[in-house]
Order: sequence, then structure tokens, then C-alpha cells
Amino acid sequence: MKKILIILCFCLCISGCGNYTVKDVEKDLEKKIGKINSYNLSGKMEIINNDDVYKYDVDVSYKKGDKYRVSLKNKTNNHEQIILRNSDGVYVLTPTLGKSFKFQSDWPYNNSQVYLLQTLLSDIQNDSKKEFKNTSKNYIFKTKVNYPNNSDLVSQKIYFDKKLNPLKVEVLNNEEDVLIKMNFDKINLKPKFSDNYFMLDENMEVSKSVDNTEMVSKIDEEIYPMYIPQDTKLTNKEKISLGDGERVIMTFEGASPFMLIEQTASISSDESVVSVDGEPYQMAMGVGMISDNMVSFISGGIEYYVVSDNMSDEELISVANSISVLPASK
Repeated sequence: MKKILIILCFCLCISGCGNYTVKDVEKDLEKKIGKINSYNLSGKMEIINNDDVYKYDVDVSYKKGDKYRVSLKNKTNNHEQIILRNSDGVYVLTPTLGKSFKFQSDWPYNNSQVYLLQTLLSDIQNDSKKEFKNTSKNYIFKTKVNYPNNSDLVSQKIYFDKKLNPLKVEVLNNEEDVLIKMNFDKINLKPKFSDNYFMLDENMEVSKSVDNTEMVSKIDEEIYPMYIPQDTKLTNKEKISLGDGERVIMTFEGASPFMLIEQTASISSDESVVSVDGEPYQMAMGVGMISDNMVSFISGGIEYYVVSDNMSDEELISVANSISVLPASK
């Protein structure tokens, strides 16, 4: 009888130890991420935009002291953009133009990010109705997301291995379709970074040496948005010759009037820093900028601006994202 009781107690202990609850996982995640002094993650991200799939190589570096460096390299044209946060501010680097754009921004904490440990943990902690699954290989969280300028993105699934390392993130719409997918390939939780690794000048020089984006001096063919708000239509198009390039201005009038400006990008010889009163924003084509009444981005040597006094940021982004500037083979 005594032997049976001992065996029963042992089984109960084993059963209790195996009952790893959502609170346990969340607590261990907080402990793991909270004590990290630095990390480097790399992987591949896909953004699904209508029938197009935009693919990126992603490399993320973090160092304690609120320093972040996110490299996003478009796999079709090898164009690299870098989002940099250091003690001076938040920057989006465009090395081929010799320009960097500086923001007074709370990035990356002001919305969800599929490639940063801190924001993934924040999304888990902030959702009181999150779902959790403990499978034989993974821990899976399903949480709501915070993308204030994209109402199509409503939830995400975050996959961790049994050591609480991220495996992948899927961002979903209301129909459970995956619109953003991030797969992590490599994880280093103890990398060493040089003192200037997160400095603006160093990143501009390094990126310029590997970015092979070609500049253009003329606009051979205007690109029209695939999405135009209801009861709105193109009423005027004007091409202007510049000293070193061209500019096309399209005017749309109706219920939601806006202008689309396409302009050949100019290269700054002095590597200027442009202050922007707005936020960096991950678009399908790359990292764009949202400022007052305008969304802008650069692709293929062309600068694109969508401007309106009557449309919300989300509507402006919908128009901008419908300007497909990559070949269908992507």
C-alpha cells in the first residue's frame, strides 16, 4: 500500500510539472527577454498585397540602451533600407540617395513589429483575451495587433520553440488570411557590437557600398494606383522637366480628392539628414513615411508622394500600397 502511494504521488508530481500554463510561458518570456543585453535575429519576411508577394531579407540587431538596427533588403531589386534607433533619434536610411530621414518618433513601441522581441512580448502582455496552445514542438500565441493605419491587420500568431526562441509570426486579417509572414532563420542572444554599429554615419557608409539600386533620370512610364476611392477619378496629368530629372503630377478629383506625384530621385552629395514630422511605416514596397496629409516612399529610383487634405492616413496608405512598382515575377 505504501509503495502504491509513493508511485501515485510521483505521478502527480510529474503531471503537475508538465502543466506549463500560458501564465508560466508569459512569465518566462518576460524574464528571458528582460535580461537580454543584446540580440541579433535574421530571417525572411513576406508581405502579401492583393495578388503580389513582396519578399525581404531581414536582419535585426538590438543593444541595451534602446538601440535598434533593422535592415530590410528587397529580394527582387536588392535595395536595402535601414531603420535605425539610437540616442539621437529614429532614422530611415536611404544610402543610394545619400539621404537619411530623421523622425521624432516612438518607433518601435508605437505599433506592432513582427521582427522585434520586445514588441512581440508587449502584444502578448497587452491582450487579456489572447489564445494559447502548447503543442509537442511549439508554444503558439494568438493575439490582437496594433497597426493603427491598417485595419485589415487584426491578429497574429506567434510561434516559439520549447526554449522560447521565436520561430515565426503570421499577421492575419478577419478572414484568417496571412498578410504578413516572418520566418526566423538565425538567433543570437549574446552578440557583440562595435561602439559605432548603431551610429548613423557608419551605417550610411556600409550600406552605400552594398546597395546596387540604379538611379534614373526620366520617367519612361507613369504608374497608376490600382486602388482609387469611390466616386474619385483622374482629371489631370502633367509632366514637368527638371534640371536633372522629371516629375509627373496626377490630380484626382471627386469624393476623395488627392494628388499622386512621381519624381526621379536626386542624390545628395553631402549625405544630408532630412527632418520629418511623421512616422516611418512598413509598406509593401519598403519603408515609407507618413506625415501630415501625405504618404511617401522611394522605389526603383523614383520618389512617390500621395497627398490629400481630405483623406485619412489609412486611405492614403491604401492608395500608396496599390502602386505596384515591382515586376509580377516577385
